[in-house]
Amino acid sequence: MKLSGREARAFLARPDPARGGILLYGADPVRVDLKRQDLIAALIGPKGEEEMRLTRIAATDLRKEPALLLDAIKAQGFFPGARVALVEDAGDGLARAIAPALDEWRAGDAQIVVTAKQLPARSSLRKLFEGHADAVAIGIYDDPPSRDEIEAEARRQGLTSINGDAMEALVALSRSLDPGEFRQLITRLALYKLGDETPLSGEDIALLSPAAGEAALDDLLHAVAEGQSGRIGPLLSRLGAQGTQPVGLCIGAMRHFRTLHQISSGQNPRPPLFGPRRDRMQAQARKWGPHRLEQAIRLLVETDLALRSSSSAPSQALIERALIRLSMLAGR
Repeated sequence: MKLSGREARAFLARPDPARGGILLYGADPVRVDLKRQDLIAALIGPKGEEEMRLTRIAATDLRKEPALLLDAIKAQGFFPGARVALVEDAGDGLARAIAPALDEWRAGDAQIVVTAKQLPARSSLRKLFEGHADAVAIGIYDDPPSRDEIEAEARRQGLTSINGDAMEALVALSRSLDPGEFRQLITRLALYKLGDETPLSGEDIALLSPAAGEAALDDLLHAVAEGQSGRIGPLLSRLGAQGTQPVGLCIGAMRHFRTLHQISSGQNPRPPLFGPRRDRMQAQARKWGPHRLEQAIRLLVETDLALRSSSSAPSQALIERALIRLSMLAGR
């Protein structure tokens, strides 16, 4: 059977245990992988893999030993509960190996989950699952999640109260972020609101969204380059809450100061700067001059090496100290 649209979403949220085989396919491997994770969690629960109720079979292994899948679905596990036999990255060449397992599947056996890349309508693997009485095939397309899917994912992560502005912001972000980034955003928001009974707001999302992280990083680097040391601590705390790591901050700072050095040396920066940002960085470059910019870059290189070393010094303290030293250098 082929499922699409609302039927597919309903099945993935609450899969039918009477379906022995489920094929997920699509052009975007990230989207397929996320749906596969959700499907398996719905089939065997969050502890299924820990309890060895998930058997993974590589496509290359199944191609060499076609009996692996049939053995896996009939095997008895040590723990009670539903079981899954997963075949990843399958192609049409595996249809013959999967067909006998589907035919032999009976209630109580491990359910077969197969993932594949985009498959055309004439695909033998698609035809096998679409035409089998005990199987379903679901195409995973590049459509953004619906409002219902966003609400369901938020509830799954523990976000049960979302105000109207926040939901509008989430819907908009779901259309601009890739699926993995969007799910990570939901996870960060859930952690941020842990123990907070107030509804998720648009302000919360603005604080933690990737776009906010880029803006906050720019704010931090401008504050450092302009000698505004009092702003460094709060901006670092904000970036830390968004998950930005000290090494990433150091890399961003080196990129900023190398751009300033290019400007100060009369070179055209790459990528080019435009508008107010160009004017602001040109003013910073004039204030610093080539000599002090070289000092700043040396300090950042030393900090980067320290962050990547086995030193026991706290990485957050290392980057904060370096940025404060740079801001003081700017004020001279």
